[in-house]
Amino acid sequence: MANGKFVAYYRVSTAKQGKSGLGLEAQKEAVSKYLNGGRWNLVGEFIEVESGKRKDRPALTEALALCRLHNATLVIAKLDRLARNVLFTATLMESSVKFTAVDFPDANNLTIHILAAVAEHEAAMISTRTKAALAAAKARGVVLGCGNDNIATYAAVGAKASALQRSAKAEKRTADLLPRIHHYQANGATTLRQIADRLNAEGITTARGGQWSAVQVQRVMQTA
Repeated sequence: MANGKFVAYYRVSTAKQGKSGLGLEAQKEAVSKYLNGGRWNLVGEFIEVESGKRKDRPALTEALALCRLHNATLVIAKLDRLARNVLFTATLMESSVKFTAVDFPDANNLTIHILAAVAEHEAAMISTRTKAALAAAKARGVVLGCGNDNIATYAAVGAKASALQRSAKAEKRTADLLPRIHHYQANGATTLRQIADRLNAEGITTARGGQWSAVQVQRVMQTA
Protein backbone atom coordinates (compact mmCIF):
# COMPACT_ATOMS: atom_id res chain seq x y z
CA MET A 1 0.00 0.00 0.00
CA ALA A 2 1.53 3.28 -1.15
CA ASN A 3 1.89 6.17 1.28
CA GLY A 4 3.47 9.62 0.96
CA LYS A 5 4.26 11.85 -1.99
CA PHE A 6 5.21 10.53 -5.42
CA VAL A 7 6.42 11.87 -8.77
CA ALA A 8 5.80 9.62 -11.78
CA TYR A 9 8.39 9.29 -14.56
CA TYR A 10 7.40 7.65 -17.84
CA ARG A 11 9.72 6.82 -20.72
CA VAL A 12 8.93 6.28 -24.39
CA SER A 13 11.57 5.66 -27.03
CA THR A 14 10.16 7.71 -29.92
CA ALA A 15 8.19 10.89 -30.46
CA LYS A 16 5.55 8.82 -32.30
CA GLN A 17 5.00 6.68 -29.20
CA GLY A 18 4.77 9.81 -27.09
CA LYS A 19 2.03 11.31 -29.26
CA SER A 20 0.09 8.10 -29.75
CA GLY A 21 0.28 6.99 -26.14
CA LEU A 22 1.66 3.64 -27.24
CA GLY A 23 3.38 2.19 -24.22
CA LEU A 24 2.57 5.31 -22.22
CA GLU A 25 -0.96 4.20 -21.34
CA ALA A 26 0.35 0.91 -19.91
CA GLN A 27 2.95 2.73 -17.81
CA LYS A 28 0.35 5.14 -16.41
CA GLU A 29 -2.01 2.27 -15.63
CA ALA A 30 0.76 0.38 -13.82
CA VAL A 31 1.61 3.41 -11.68
CA SER A 32 -2.08 4.03 -10.97
CA LYS A 33 -2.56 0.44 -9.78
CA TYR A 34 0.54 0.67 -7.61
CA LEU A 35 -0.69 3.84 -5.91
CA ASN A 36 -4.22 2.53 -5.47
CA GLY A 37 -5.05 2.47 -1.77
CA GLY A 38 -3.18 4.07 1.10
CA ARG A 39 -2.58 7.77 1.72
CA TRP A 40 -0.62 9.05 -1.26
CA ASN A 41 -0.30 12.22 -3.30
CA LEU A 42 0.93 12.25 -6.91
CA VAL A 43 2.50 15.71 -7.09
CA GLY A 44 3.67 15.47 -10.70
CA GLU A 45 4.02 13.35 -13.85
CA PHE A 46 6.82 13.58 -16.43
CA ILE A 47 7.16 11.95 -19.85
CA GLU A 48 10.60 11.45 -21.37
CA VAL A 49 10.76 11.00 -25.14
CA GLU A 50 14.17 9.46 -25.65
CA SER A 51 16.20 9.35 -28.82
CA GLY A 52 19.45 7.62 -29.59
CA LYS A 53 21.14 10.96 -30.30
CA ARG A 54 20.17 12.74 -27.09
CA LYS A 55 22.50 12.51 -24.12
CA ASP A 56 20.40 14.55 -21.68
CA ARG A 57 17.19 13.60 -19.87
CA PRO A 58 15.40 16.94 -19.22
CA ALA A 59 12.17 15.35 -17.98
CA LEU A 60 14.10 13.21 -15.50
CA THR A 61 15.96 16.28 -14.27
CA GLU A 62 12.64 18.10 -13.68
CA ALA A 63 11.11 15.05 -12.00
CA LEU A 64 14.05 14.70 -9.61
CA ALA A 65 13.95 18.41 -8.79
CA LEU A 66 10.26 18.12 -7.88
CA CYS A 67 11.02 15.04 -5.76
CA ARG A 68 13.61 16.98 -3.79
CA LEU A 69 11.29 19.93 -3.29
CA HIS A 70 8.47 17.74 -1.97
CA ASN A 71 10.66 15.03 -0.41
CA ALA A 72 8.78 12.70 -2.72
CA THR A 73 9.58 9.28 -4.16
CA LEU A 74 10.22 8.88 -7.89
CA VAL A 75 8.02 6.07 -9.21
CA ILE A 76 8.58 4.35 -12.57
CA ALA A 77 6.40 1.71 -14.18
CA LYS A 78 9.12 -0.65 -15.39
CA LEU A 79 12.72 -0.97 -14.34
CA ASP A 80 13.40 -2.49 -17.77
CA ARG A 81 16.70 -1.16 -19.07
CA LEU A 82 16.77 1.96 -16.88
CA ALA A 83 19.01 0.36 -14.27
CA ARG A 84 21.51 -0.46 -17.03
CA ASN A 85 21.30 3.06 -18.43
CA VAL A 86 24.48 4.75 -17.26
CA LEU A 87 23.02 8.26 -17.56
CA PHE A 88 19.87 7.34 -15.61
CA THR A 89 21.84 5.61 -12.86
CA ALA A 90 24.38 8.44 -12.58
CA THR A 91 21.66 11.10 -12.49
CA LEU A 92 19.68 9.18 -9.88
CA MET A 93 22.79 8.59 -7.78
CA GLU A 94 23.66 12.29 -7.73
CA SER A 95 20.08 13.33 -6.93
CA SER A 96 19.77 11.57 -3.53
CA VAL A 97 16.12 10.89 -4.41
CA LYS A 98 14.27 7.75 -3.30
CA PHE A 99 12.70 5.75 -6.10
CA THR A 100 10.65 2.64 -6.67
CA ALA A 101 9.79 0.57 -9.73
CA VAL A 102 6.26 -0.84 -9.95
CA ASP A 103 7.33 -4.09 -11.61
CA PHE A 104 10.27 -4.53 -9.21
CA PRO A 105 9.45 -2.88 -5.84
CA ASP A 106 12.77 -3.96 -4.30
CA ALA A 107 14.71 -2.23 -7.07
CA ASN A 108 15.38 0.80 -4.85
CA ASN A 109 17.31 -1.34 -2.37
CA LEU A 110 18.97 -3.31 -5.15
CA THR A 111 20.09 -0.13 -6.84
CA ILE A 112 21.57 1.16 -3.60
CA HIS A 113 23.55 -2.07 -3.31
CA ILE A 114 24.78 -1.78 -6.87
CA LEU A 115 25.85 1.80 -6.38
CA ALA A 116 27.52 0.87 -3.11
CA ALA A 117 29.44 -1.88 -4.92
CA VAL A 118 30.56 0.60 -7.56
CA ALA A 119 31.61 3.08 -4.88
CA GLU A 120 33.45 0.32 -3.02
CA HIS A 121 35.31 -0.63 -6.19
CA GLU A 122 36.28 2.99 -6.80
CA ALA A 123 37.45 3.33 -3.17
CA ALA A 124 39.60 0.24 -3.62
CA MET A 125 41.11 1.71 -6.77
CA ILE A 126 41.85 4.99 -4.96
CA SER A 127 43.41 3.06 -2.08
CA THR A 128 45.62 1.14 -4.49
CA ARG A 129 46.74 4.31 -6.23
CA THR A 130 47.40 6.02 -2.87
CA LYS A 131 49.52 3.13 -1.61
CA ALA A 132 51.49 3.14 -4.84
CA ALA A 133 52.08 6.91 -4.55
CA LEU A 134 53.20 6.58 -0.90
CA ALA A 135 55.56 3.76 -1.79
CA ALA A 136 57.05 5.84 -4.58
CA ALA A 137 57.44 8.83 -2.23
CA LYS A 138 59.14 6.66 0.39
CA ALA A 139 61.52 5.32 -2.26
CA ARG A 140 62.49 8.91 -3.06
CA GLY A 141 63.37 9.49 0.60
CA VAL A 142 60.25 11.41 1.65
CA VAL A 143 59.61 11.02 5.41
CA LEU A 144 56.08 9.74 6.02
CA GLY A 145 54.37 9.94 9.39
CA CYS A 146 51.17 10.54 11.36
CA GLY A 147 52.20 13.34 13.67
CA ASN A 148 49.90 15.98 15.13
CA ASP A 149 50.50 18.26 12.17
CA ASN A 150 49.32 15.56 9.79
CA ILE A 151 46.26 14.81 11.93
CA ALA A 152 45.34 18.50 12.00
CA THR A 153 45.78 18.70 8.24
CA TYR A 154 43.53 15.68 7.64
CA ALA A 155 40.88 17.13 9.99
CA ALA A 156 41.00 20.46 8.14
CA VAL A 157 40.63 18.71 4.79
CA GLY A 158 37.67 16.70 6.13
CA ALA A 159 35.96 19.82 7.49
CA LYS A 160 36.45 21.62 4.19
CA ALA A 161 35.01 18.68 2.24
CA SER A 162 31.98 18.58 4.56
CA ALA A 163 31.41 22.32 4.12
CA LEU A 164 31.66 22.00 0.34
CA GLN A 165 29.12 19.16 0.40
CA ARG A 166 26.65 21.26 2.41
CA SER A 167 27.18 24.20 0.09
CA ALA A 168 26.60 22.05 -3.00
CA LYS A 169 23.38 20.69 -1.49
CA ALA A 170 22.14 24.21 -0.75
CA GLU A 171 22.98 25.35 -4.28
CA LYS A 172 21.10 22.39 -5.76
CA ARG A 173 17.99 23.16 -3.69
CA THR A 174 18.13 26.82 -4.75
CA ALA A 175 18.37 25.71 -8.38
CA ASP A 176 15.29 23.52 -7.83
CA LEU A 177 13.33 26.32 -6.17
CA LEU A 178 13.99 29.18 -8.60
CA PRO A 179 11.93 27.78 -11.53
CA ARG A 180 8.95 27.41 -9.18
CA ILE A 181 9.43 30.97 -7.87
CA HIS A 182 9.65 32.35 -11.41
CA HIS A 183 6.51 30.41 -12.31
CA TYR A 184 4.66 31.98 -9.37
CA GLN A 185 5.88 35.45 -10.37
CA ALA A 186 4.70 34.93 -13.94
CA ASN A 187 1.27 33.98 -12.60
CA GLY A 188 0.63 36.95 -10.35
CA ALA A 189 2.70 36.41 -7.20
CA THR A 190 4.37 39.82 -7.05
CA THR A 191 5.42 39.95 -3.37
CA LEU A 192 7.69 37.76 -1.26
CA ARG A 193 4.74 36.93 1.02
CA GLN A 194 2.66 35.77 -1.94
CA ILE A 195 5.52 33.55 -3.17
CA ALA A 196 5.91 32.09 0.33
CA ASP A 197 2.16 31.38 0.43
CA ARG A 198 2.34 29.60 -2.95
CA LEU A 199 5.23 27.41 -1.78
CA ASN A 200 3.39 26.52 1.43
CA ALA A 201 0.14 25.82 -0.45
CA GLU A 202 1.98 23.50 -2.83
CA GLY A 203 3.44 21.57 0.09
CA ILE A 204 7.06 22.54 -0.62
CA THR A 205 8.85 22.95 2.69
CA THR A 206 12.02 24.81 3.62
CA ALA A 207 15.31 22.90 3.81
CA ARG A 208 14.57 22.21 7.49
CA GLY A 209 11.02 21.02 6.77
CA GLY A 210 9.21 24.15 7.96
CA GLN A 211 6.86 26.74 6.47
CA TRP A 212 8.11 29.50 4.21
CA SER A 213 8.25 33.16 5.25
CA ALA A 214 8.87 36.23 3.10
CA VAL A 215 12.39 36.58 4.55
CA GLN A 216 13.31 32.99 3.65
CA VAL A 217 12.09 33.50 0.08
CA GLN A 218 14.19 36.66 -0.14
CA ARG A 219 17.29 34.77 0.99
CA VAL A 220 16.80 32.15 -1.72
CA MET A 221 16.34 34.80 -4.41
CA GLN A 222 19.41 36.74 -3.21
CA THR A 223 21.65 33.68 -3.42
CA ALA A 224 20.67 33.05 -7.04
